[in-house]
Amino acid sequence: MQCVNAHWVSTPHLLLLRPSNSQLKVSITQKRTQFPQTSPNHSDNNGDEIEDSAAATVPLPYHVKSITSTSNPFVKHCVKLRLSSSYRHEHGSVLVVGSTPIREIYKFHDSMEERPGTVDCLLLLDKAEVPEGLDGLPFRTVHVNSMVMKKLSGLQSTDSTDAISVMKFPSTFHNLGDNWQEADCRRWFPSPHRILVLDGIQDPGNLGTLLRSALAFRWGGVFLLPGCCDPFNEKALRASRGASFQLSIVSGSWTHLQTITNDFHMKILAGHPQSNDQLKPVSLLSQELAYSLAEMPLCLVLGSEGNGLSEETRRVSELISIPMTGDFESLNVSVAGGIFLYMLQPLDC
Repeated sequence: MQCVNAHWVSTPHLLLLRPSNSQLKVSITQKRTQFPQTSPNHSDNNGDEIEDSAAATVPLPYHVKSITSTSNPFVKHCVKLRLSSSYRHEHGSVLVVGSTPIREIYKFHDSMEERPGTVDCLLLLDKAEVPEGLDGLPFRTVHVNSMVMKKLSGLQSTDSTDAISVMKFPSTFHNLGDNWQEADCRRWFPSPHRILVLDGIQDPGNLGTLLRSALAFRWGGVFLLPGCCDPFNEKALRASRGASFQLSIVSGSWTHLQTITNDFHMKILAGHPQSNDQLKPVSLLSQELAYSLAEMPLCLVLGSEGNGLSEETRRVSELISIPMTGDFESLNVSVAGGIFLYMLQPLDC
């Protein structure tokens, strides 16, 4: 087995966009992240390139209730949020496509004393009503025609796209730089009994699926080591079905991770294929092993299918493998991860 490795607008304000070159930016200052940033053009691994933007402030007046042109500056801003990781992190905003993930995010947030993420704007197809479960919420709605909806969603049809939301990054997401304090790790992960660590997972579908599985099996959060794709990538969001807004997610280095494991006295396990020529022993996943680890705080590291686990991960981790019959060498990382997350899930958290 290869374990590959809004604030919402409730008062009549203007939504300000600031262009810089040819496209337009929302005028919000955010700290840049460790995620790859490219200039002047950048794409989120889907072949679509976006140009950098140009300078003056262009408002979207509050009285605007509909948008009919794909050349509208706000539409360009939203498309860039969908396509560009660096643009998303610069503005701290993300485009969430589809009423189901939007509803799941809000259902979760309703159970929280403090909303981890908020909506700037809800975009609806012409003449469509606000989807059930989202009606009555205090955010701005703007109707768009089918051409604009296709442009915003990146999909060829609007049949399955009844709503799109521009949302702020959740407060549960932390991108760590040089200015961090060791004491912060208890703020990053309020429930650190089980932490999933992703080591160079570049496929957004796999990453999103793993986030969704971690949420389903009650893991306390996800740590992204360098080389992982953006959890707010459009494909990752689609696969996670809103889990990116419901889990504590931290993006950082091995130095940050070691601070967490030391502070919480966590054992580090890493998924790895079973082999007879390993320099390091590999334990087989079993119910007995899972029970023996039930009371112990754990980090589970999964690496990419292409490159496997990093050298640092193999050095500091105890290796664990899923037993399989036949000649299969490996499983897809999201499939293997789902098995690990289920078997090692907390029993009484």
